[in-house]
Amino acid sequence: MPSPSDVERELRGAALRVTRPRVAVLSVVDENAHADTDAIIVLARRRLGAVSHQAVYDVLRTLTDVGLVRRIQPPGSVARYEARVGDNHHHAVCRACGAIADVDCAVGHPPCLTASDDAGFDIDEAEVVYWGHCPGCATAPDVLSPAARQQRGTT
Repeated sequence: MPSPSDVERELRGAALRVTRPRVAVLSVVDENAHADTDAIIVLARRRLGAVSHQAVYDVLRTLTDVGLVRRIQPPGSVARYEARVGDNHHHAVCRACGAIADVDCAVGHPPCLTASDDAGFDIDEAEVVYWGHCPGCATAPDVLSPAARQQRGTT
């Protein structure tokens, strides 16, 4: 967990002015990987007192634009934010509860940036979403389909 001075250094390193909302939002994202905007607003308000929805949205957009924060949005999910940037990691998403976990680069033919046909694009990032059930949901008797339970031998 970065200290306030680390967060200020990150902001200055990205040529951004250090403001209380930016420090609060970046700190919240650092401490709460994959938080959605509503959660970030609540947690930023705990640090700052009053801060508008629009201010948090503006800060998130700015932090994303300069690369200090990554915005992810798995299909069917609201946007989530994380401070783990620049390493091309992927995500596993639980179909039942929506939990998201970081997954390091896909294995196989490295790097996972290599597309079988890039259609002429200069590809600089690959985004892979693995879908399944988190450990808690995978053991819940009423979450998995009968076929999935049979496959896991949990019928």
